[in-house]
Amino acid sequence: MEIVLLQLAIAFYLLSTGAFFWPLMSPRPPARAVAPGLLCVAFVAHAGAIAVRSFTAGHIAVVESYEAVSFFGCLLAGVCLLAQLRAPVAILGAVVSPLCVVLTTGAFVFSTQSRDLPPSLHSAWLPIHVTLAFLGNAVFGVAFSASLVYLLQERQLKSKKGRLSFRRLPSLETLDNLNYRVLAWGFALLTLGILTGAVWAEYVWGTFWVWEPRPILSLVTWVMYALLLHYRTAGWRGRRAAALTIACFVVLVGSFLGVKLIFPGRHGGAFG
Repeated sequence: MEIVLLQLAIAFYLLSTGAFFWPLMSPRPPARAVAPGLLCVAFVAHAGAIAVRSFTAGHIAVVESYEAVSFFGCLLAGVCLLAQLRAPVAILGAVVSPLCVVLTTGAFVFSTQSRDLPPSLHSAWLPIHVTLAFLGNAVFGVAFSASLVYLLQERQLKSKKGRLSFRRLPSLETLDNLNYRVLAWGFALLTLGILTGAVWAEYVWGTFWVWEPRPILSLVTWVMYALLLHYRTAGWRGRRAAALTIACFVVLVGSFLGVKLIFPGRHGGAFG
């Protein structure tokens, strides 16, 4: 059942990708609800696959690397759908849906059997810490998407090319305001994720902090986003803020995917 649901999710992520790009390529766009509807079906199927695996494993399925990637992709789709309920920026799906295709396909290809939790992960803090941290990452993913669309829209407005498409994109002001609001939410969630991780570390290891690459890079990412929000509050807007948002997300993804493979540590046990 898990595999079937993952395959279904990938299929609908692909369909939603095409549906989000369609209005930019065709003079006759589909109904507005088509692309978000397809993304919603993909999200439900993906969440179902994670729920089935979690039920089978007896714990939230985020321990293995591919499980963490899959969980992140699912939350990214969910946060994108929520963002579209709050602001008329369906075009975000044109960035988020392909990302979800890549993340879910990677999780599907590298999927392995679930295994028992390491002793340090036997805690109620696991779903709390991980969900908050991953939600923060997913919200930052939406901020990254809004920044990419902002830079694309700005470039088209300056070059006067692609008039058919840029008229259907949100205004620069809408994208910039969305970026700011989403960053604030992501920063709050990331802060809570780090704080709950510190409490968990004190409980397990007797110290609030371990000087290992993963926690250090998490702190670096937190500082980068804190500076970004500080400068935005001080008046930063537009292209500079969008570019820094993209840079922060690249660092975040690097710390999320790469550190454990290159610098394995005891943080998170088998966390990916």
